[in-house]
Amino acid sequence: MNITIEAINIGMPTEIEYRGRAVPSGIQKQSVSRPVKLSYTQLEGDGQADLIHHGGVDKAICAYFYGHYPYWEYVMNKKLIPGAFGENFTLQGASEQDICIGDIFRTDSVRIQVSQPRVPCFKLSAKHSRPTLEEEVKSSGFTGFYFRVLTPGIVTKGDVLILESSHPMGITIQEANRVRHQDKDDLDALKRLLAVDALADSWRKDLSKRLQGIG
Repeated sequence: MNITIEAINIGMPTEIEYRGRAVPSGIQKQSVSRPVKLSYTQLEGDGQADLIHHGGVDKAICAYFYGHYPYWEYVMNKKLIPGAFGENFTLQGASEQDICIGDIFRTDSVRIQVSQPRVPCFKLSAKHSRPTLEEEVKSSGFTGFYFRVLTPGIVTKGDVLILESSHPMGITIQEANRVRHQDKDDLDALKRLLAVDALADSWRKDLSKRLQGIG
């Protein structure tokens, strides 16, 4: 499975308006055509305002699928450009049902690993002045996901992400979203998800707490 980086989007934190107040956020991204240096924690020139819920080793790159854009353009009745969902990589050629937690992809320069689905927050709703968008993204399953960086390097628009290895557990982003957002009492599925060694620490902590509550 090969996936193309349709766009690389970066941006430093700015203030956005939410419920009448200014909130710092790194959700405003601009596409760049030049090569960009990728470290273990972020793309050069990119930043996050909330380092508890965004960024860091497990969430170095936020990725979203360009194939979802027509759906959201219809829902929101407006034209969207890459970076509209605050993602760093706008990807072409796959969806949440194709990508598994722990899958490793490479280009000529970098190696990256899928770590968790993206959990949309209120800042996405604020960016598009649509209060319902956060929940709409969750219910649609079109969440996107995060990569951790295994080998830093240089990335460029148009790079092809080549699947180096599929995780043996085979738990897709779609399935992880189902467990977290829809079928919250599916104990067996929850245990399988927690058994994925590549799952991001933040998801592991949250789901372990849920397991203690329903187990």
